[in-house]
Parts: sequence; structure tokens; C-alpha cells
Amino acid sequence: MLKLSRRAMLAGSAAAVALAACSRAPKEEVADAPAARTVPTYADGTAMAAGIAAGETTALEQVEAAVARANAVEPRINAIVTETFEVARSDAAGLLSGAFAGVPSFIKDLIDWRGAPTLAGSRGLAGHIATEDNPFARKWRGAGIVSLGKSATPEAGLISSTEPLSNGPTRNPWDVSRFPGGSSGGAAALVAARVVPFAHASDGGGSIRIPASTCGVFGLKPSRDRLPYSELGNAPPLQISVNHAVTISVRDSIALFRAAEANDGAYPPLGETAPLKRRLRIGFAPEPTTGTPLHPDTRAATEAAAQLCRDLGHTVIDFTMPIDGVKLTDAFLLYWAAGAGQFAQQVAAFSGKPIGPEIVEPWTLGLGGMAARRIGDLPAAIGYLLAFESVYHAMFGSLDVILSPVTGSPAVPIGDQAPDADYDTLMERVLGFASYTAPMNVAGAASMSVPLAWSPSGLPIGAMFSGRKGDDALLFELALELEAARPWADRKPPVSAT
Repeated sequence: MLKLSRRAMLAGSAAAVALAACSRAPKEEVADAPAARTVPTYADGTAMAAGIAAGETTALEQVEAAVARANAVEPRINAIVTETFEVARSDAAGLLSGAFAGVPSFIKDLIDWRGAPTLAGSRGLAGHIATEDNPFARKWRGAGIVSLGKSATPEAGLISSTEPLSNGPTRNPWDVSRFPGGSSGGAAALVAARVVPFAHASDGGGSIRIPASTCGVFGLKPSRDRLPYSELGNAPPLQISVNHAVTISVRDSIALFRAAEANDGAYPPLGETAPLKRRLRIGFAPEPTTGTPLHPDTRAATEAAAQLCRDLGHTVIDFTMPIDGVKLTDAFLLYWAAGAGQFAQQVAAFSGKPIGPEIVEPWTLGLGGMAARRIGDLPAAIGYLLAFESVYHAMFGSLDVILSPVTGSPAVPIGDQAPDADYDTLMERVLGFASYTAPMNVAGAASMSVPLAWSPSGLPIGAMFSGRKGDDALLFELALELEAARPWADRKPPVSAT
């Protein structure tokens, strides 16, 4: 017996209605066929949603346009792990509601989206299909967002690159010989290449801000527990990871934040936001607390961001973070490694195979091995990290915001942080590149990368503005002011679908 898909049934029903209408109308009363609609122009998600709501375009038209854009650039950037285009078409033809009803996007392949694979960048999870939505994904589905598939991530999101052995390297649209950062590298590459206006991203140690910086898009890491992350009861000793998005426009990030808020009373609702009016005291902290080198292009870009803030009337104060970066990094890395070890165990249980290079990557194995060797140090490390929150927030006694680099350099070449590189060499490279972002994860603080500069060779370099836990609205208002002062939306990479 022939089985019709939902899309085919919808199309068939529409055709039947149209035929019935024609059979009832006299021939001379049949109106001229409407003119063919043009392909929707690319816009941010707020504008797309408004156009759909006004009847100027449809969700299906927007999905088809986004699929065409994805097909145009994907062979060059390799940012999509799983395409769910047919499901997206079916969803777009149905009834959608919410702030972003009908707007196409991608879900990072670290969280479950019902009916789609969740592979977490791992060969050992092949065949895993999500049976229900992650709590954050439920918020996005409730907002009417249409997922086109899953975006690339390194294995378990464990590294600042996106070069999983399962899918091959994702490439930066600004220079395809370089990586897009990680772990939300696929998401940032797709947004930078103007495939979709925004994409889901998550940040456990910089994974929203790092790829936002290297791909020239906007990325805010929310405060801890401000947006849903995982099911209640599964919380680790210290929740360092958060969900949100990378976007072209700041207003999309704000609206997405508002649509996904936990609303559990821990924070007041975000409410309305506007470009910042009051002037801030901004601590300018360009030096890495770990003593690693800072690339001259990144230093120049961060200094330019500080000067822009001065030009806007903010008070910028030279500042040195009073923290032991080496000790913090060691504790954070051990906690991170323990997570890698747990992930390897989960993959082994799913695959039915022993932990080894057949199912998990060398980088994951190396981290897990370090955690096993230092398991006795883990309780003290967790205690240190828990105590760090008060240390971090004490830095804001006379400051409103801290300005620092996002990474130690612009995007590096593909292979520089490949997960099968020599472990010790790779560790040195990762720590040198991603030495700025983890403190905000440990403290649960709001932090964002704003695309304010490009290197002389044309690589984006974000500026990181960080506040206290709960300062999300303040950062959004500052971002709106910076966006108005130095717009970036019209600056597109060489690999762009528009």
C-alpha cells in the first residue's frame, strides 16, 4: 500500500481544494493566475518572522531559500552534519506560531532535536536518534523555529576547533584554509556565510564566543541558568555550559534570548532593551592571565575596540585581572577532562565497544587519561572552581564591564588543532588560543563577542565584553550601541550565499 508523507498529503489536499473551487466557478470568472513570487531576500530572523506574519512571504518560501543557500556554500565550508530538509519543508507547510514562526535555522549537534540524529561529533554515536527535544530545543520549537538540520561540532564540544574525524574539518567562510573556531564552529560558519540568520550554539568554555569572533558574527554567552540547558536532576557539580545562539544582528540575539528564558524566578525577565544610554566604567584587560602570547593583530583589534568605547564616552581603565590564570586553567582543565572521560564511557555503552580510538578521538582519549591519572585531585579542583565565582565578581567593585580579547590570535589554519595531532602539542596550542573565555563559564557570568575588527589579511577578530552574572541586559544594550556605531551586517565573507 502506498504511504504518503505528511508533505505529500498536504500538497494533495491543497490540490483537491483548488480543483473543487475551479469546478464550481464559471470559466469566465476564473481570475488570472497570480504572478510568481520572487525568491525571498536574505534578512535577519526578526525581519524574516515579520515578513511571514504579514503574509509578504511564507515559512516554506523562507525554508526553500535557506536550503538553496546551504547547497550553494556547504561544499566549501562543510558545516552541516545532518540535513533534515524534507522534515523542514513539512514543518514549514504546517501551522507554526511563536516569535520566530517559520524562520529556518540549525541546531548544534550536541543537543537533541526530536527525530534527528545526535552524534556529538563522534563516530561512536552513529545511529543515535533523538526521541524527544532537549529542554532548550523545546523552547526553540515553541518559538516556531524550523530546523534545517544539525551543525558541526568537535567531538563532545571538547576543543576550540571544529575538525571532527567523523565529519572532517569545517572551514571558515572568510578563509577556507582556516578553521571557524569551536565548538560551535558549524553554527558560526553557517551564519557568517548567510545561510541562516542565526543558529543554535552552546558555550562551556568559550564555544559561543570563540567561533563568533573567528567568523565575524555576534555571540553572547548567557548567565548560568538564565536559559535552559539540560533536564533537572542531571546537573553536574558546577554547571559551566549554557545554550544560546550566534547571530548576525544583536536584535535577533535579544529576541531569541527572550523566547528561551527559563522563567523560573531565578532572574527577572529580560524585558525591553535599547541602545545603552548611561556611560560605563570599562576595565581594559588585554593581557592573558596565563602568560601566553597575544597575536599583534588581536592586540590591535582589542585596542581599537577600547578606543571606540572611549569615543562613545565610556571611561576605559587599564586593568589587570587579579586572578591566578595558571591555577584556574589547571583546575578547569581537570574538570573538563573528567567530562571527556564520562563522554567516552557513554559512547562505549552506546556502541557496545570498548573505549579506544575506534570510537573516540585521540584528543578525547588523552583528556580522559589525564582525568584518570589525577582523579584524586578532582575534589579540590571542583572546590576551587566553585569558590572562583566570588573572586570573579569582586573584580567589578568599581567596574561595570571588562573588555578583553576573545582568543590569543585570529583563526588558525586547518590542522593546527586537529583532534588526532600530538596530544602535548595540541594541548599547548589550545591553551594558547583559548586562554580568555573560561573564567566567565566558571563564574556563571554574562559575556559576549562583538565583531568590531578585521585583521589586515581580512580575518574577523571579536572583542569580548564581560559582566557579572545577571548582566545579560547590560551587555545587550552595550552591543546595540556598538552595532549602531560600527555596523557589521553588510560585511560579508568571500564564501557567502548572498
